[in-house]
Amino acid sequence: MWHENVLGTVGQTPLVRLRELTAGLPCPVLAKVEFFNPGGSVKDRIGQYMIERAEEAGDLQPGGTIVEGTSGNTGAGLALAAIARGYRCIFTTTDKQSEEKADVLRALGAEVRVCPTNVEPDDPRSYYSVARRLAAELPNAVYLNQYDNPANTEAHYETTGPELWEQTEGRITHFISGAGTGGTISGVAKFLKEKKDDVSVVGVDPRGSVYHKYFHTGEFDEGEIYPYFTEGVGEDILAENMDFSLVDDYVQVGDKEAMQMTRRLAQREGLFIGQSSGMAMAGALGWLHAHREALDEDDVVVVLFPDSGFRYLSKTYDDDWMRDHDFLEPTPQVTVGEVLRMRRQGQPVVAVGPEDTLGDAIGQMTDQGLSQLPVINRGADGEAEVVGSLTEARILHLMIESPETRDELVREAMEAPFPVVPRSMDLGLLSTYLEEEAGAVLVAPNEAPSGDGVSSGGAHSAGYEIITKSDLITALSQAG
Repeated sequence: MWHENVLGTVGQTPLVRLRELTAGLPCPVLAKVEFFNPGGSVKDRIGQYMIERAEEAGDLQPGGTIVEGTSGNTGAGLALAAIARGYRCIFTTTDKQSEEKADVLRALGAEVRVCPTNVEPDDPRSYYSVARRLAAELPNAVYLNQYDNPANTEAHYETTGPELWEQTEGRITHFISGAGTGGTISGVAKFLKEKKDDVSVVGVDPRGSVYHKYFHTGEFDEGEIYPYFTEGVGEDILAENMDFSLVDDYVQVGDKEAMQMTRRLAQREGLFIGQSSGMAMAGALGWLHAHREALDEDDVVVVLFPDSGFRYLSKTYDDDWMRDHDFLEPTPQVTVGEVLRMRRQGQPVVAVGPEDTLGDAIGQMTDQGLSQLPVINRGADGEAEVVGSLTEARILHLMIESPETRDELVREAMEAPFPVVPRSMDLGLLSTYLEEEAGAVLVAPNEAPSGDGVSSGGAHSAGYEIITKSDLITALSQAG
């Protein structure tokens, strides 16, 4: 079995479960890894669709020239399709894009015109304007205009959306993606919501793009437009393919957070991806933590990763470039394990069981000087499970309502469990968890405890340790 040309290899990219960076979330978070496409990005999907629709409309004739404005990835997808179908390509791009992207386009036989970034969209020097002018001047040329071309959205409605539905066996509940032209997020959202109308779609926008504010206010605010480094995502125009009615929420991510998350995904998850993937992941984590109480183990979250890290070797993966732009993370990074070593190493977690009374819990909190307790249950098979939590605020609220609360069972009064995080997590991510109201996390044991693991409260701590906000402050002070 073989493909007649490279276009047959587009699509059917894998879903990969993220483990370390999503520790503590109650549901699986999956990455749709689009660099497995032959041109290395999600944009391979739209190249063939836009060319075929232009042929069907009679706009593109044999031997013709394809003109397109691109940050690089769409150009690569179009170049692959053009090679298979016998067309010439001329691409306009901006001077903020990595040199690797222009090199890829030239390697695929395309002509590349580099235009200034910091000009208005209708400025004759902008890459939009130059592409339109070239298409009008050259014989047998067509400007495909990925921003407004419905074939862009159609490609994702017919390929990416169905793949996600099939790969998750219809279990997908959340789709999170960046947006530039809007074709990916709109096409996928349209398909998924037709299958299951309560699928949540969350857009992630770089700071400096207009989409985030437009979604939340309906205002196109030119004051929101300013230069940013994250490539291939966000816009200073409203692309017609961007259907905001299909999006349920929108969040923003700054360049520094996007660049650092891009490198973390490579180092922690083994996914060598590009800047917009890091931006999407940073936005996804922020949104998921903010909505953690509404998530459960039956949810399935998919985050789309558009392209490969090979196109950013001179930028995101270059320490000098990162340092020059103040994007490099401080080294060495302090981990959760080091926080534990800095404080009460070896001290077991004080916990209560669900069948203890609130009076027991109050006694433990008073004796130990604690403001919160995990609730840990030991099943008949001896396995320990973190089933809930108690905080001073919760107990105080209950006691004000009813003094007899002391006799109530913990399981009737407990709140959601504290997040469980690995020892390898760095403090940047840990601080996100500690911003939760309870202000504590449990640290997963390296191995099952050697002894009974019984805390002084009578419940099984099962080798867990706990970190509070005060522990984090102490660790940061010592590390500094």
